[in-house]
Amino acid sequence: MGTSLQTVMRFQSSMMLKDMQAHQKMLLQMFSKPLISGMDVNCGKYVQKYAASAVQQGKLSESDINRALHNLFSIRMRLGLFNGDPRNHLYGKFSSTDVCTEENKFLALEAAREGIVLLKNSGHLLPLKKLKTTSLGVIGPNANIVMLGNYAGPPCSSITPLEALQSYVTDTKFLQGCEDVACVDVSIDEVVQLAKSVDQVVMLMGLDLTEEKEKLDRVDLVLPGKQQMLITTVAREAKKPVILVLLCGGPVDVSFAKDDENIGGMLWAGYPGEAGGLAIADVIFGEHNPGGRLPVTWYPQDFTNVAMTDMRMRADPANKYPGRTYRFFTGKPVFEFGYGLSYSTFSYEFTSTTQRILRMNETIRLQAVKDSQKNISYDISKLGSEQCQKLKFSAAVRVNNHGPMDAKHSVLLFLRRDYVRGGAPRKQLIGFENVHLKARDKSDVEFDINPCKHLSRIEEDGRMLVDEGPHFLMVGDKEHEFSITG
Repeated sequence: MGTSLQTVMRFQSSMMLKDMQAHQKMLLQMFSKPLISGMDVNCGKYVQKYAASAVQQGKLSESDINRALHNLFSIRMRLGLFNGDPRNHLYGKFSSTDVCTEENKFLALEAAREGIVLLKNSGHLLPLKKLKTTSLGVIGPNANIVMLGNYAGPPCSSITPLEALQSYVTDTKFLQGCEDVACVDVSIDEVVQLAKSVDQVVMLMGLDLTEEKEKLDRVDLVLPGKQQMLITTVAREAKKPVILVLLCGGPVDVSFAKDDENIGGMLWAGYPGEAGGLAIADVIFGEHNPGGRLPVTWYPQDFTNVAMTDMRMRADPANKYPGRTYRFFTGKPVFEFGYGLSYSTFSYEFTSTTQRILRMNETIRLQAVKDSQKNISYDISKLGSEQCQKLKFSAAVRVNNHGPMDAKHSVLLFLRRDYVRGGAPRKQLIGFENVHLKARDKSDVEFDINPCKHLSRIEEDGRMLVDEGPHFLMVGDKEHEFSITG
């Protein structure tokens, strides 16, 4: 019995050692690859802890380290850190007055304005009319703070959303509703009374750095604590549909608000920085026409059932795996990547100059391959840049702003295939252009399409294939069909 126990213990120790060695090997690879690829400095302790071992195992060369050190010390020399007091040199003379110029403050405001995404605007509730909004109720734990993200420096000046809204409507009343975004306790009677007493309610909810930041992952996608209950209760009791402003870095499942007719307008502002409060108020009252688009897919709460360590992009229906990102996700998102409304109405049309047939040349036809269903694809992974350049064609889109406001508008060009095979994306963004259009004006936007880059898919063995057959270019609700043929 004793011998058997010792054998088991030795086996367990051996397995633990192998696990530790495998873990260390993984960490070494995680550390070495970024440094080899051009990373010069790591803010954590990985370099201190693993560099020597990585060199000893041949995963990292001293020349890689020397290159990083050369770059780092070159910068320090340019800053004058080795030539006496750096404050006496060129860069040492800069102060906050050089940062906090009127030009830079306006840039902060423009960045915050253009980053705001209009998610919902039922019945054209927004923008509010300043003269017709006699009283305003502002509710929420994010209303009277300046939302700065990770690694933020001290702001030059700042104004909270509450302060900015007060500058538009003198009769503005405020309640937090919750002590903080965790929203454990809700002063529900007070906020309901406030909601009933004012002409219009704006709620500023969401997350902050106590819920999400580097080294602090979220465990779900819904709003924390009793936020949803607070929002729906206020929306039900208010005189008019409320406006919900979400301040958060990552997506949240707000399906309840999307479907609630008592919530008329919804904005996502991210962490908008020092001028974010003013930017939010400017959008709500129509001083700025929102044109932001979502940079990520907003997944529903049940997406948290997918293991965080399962990083496969492509869906696996057999195992009920929905895939990741807008390119492969087969579920129903709360909001799609690239989603964003405007106070203006836009329409699109592909002009007659957009190509309808793309014929592969003789060089590419020699690379033709067939799958088991005899579908033809062209192996372009062997082509050089010169051959790829010869395949380029353009797509022209006419954009109309039907008003009623001038707008800066992002035109997103997507590719959709008539069929999905070989792990190809369901759709993919292949180009975008920003245009500024006055109300009832139009503009032609031209996209350069490189088939080697934009129309190809990647096989498991790394080959880049372009499939023969119909493809579709998409802008908004418009599609243009073109065919790839030999």
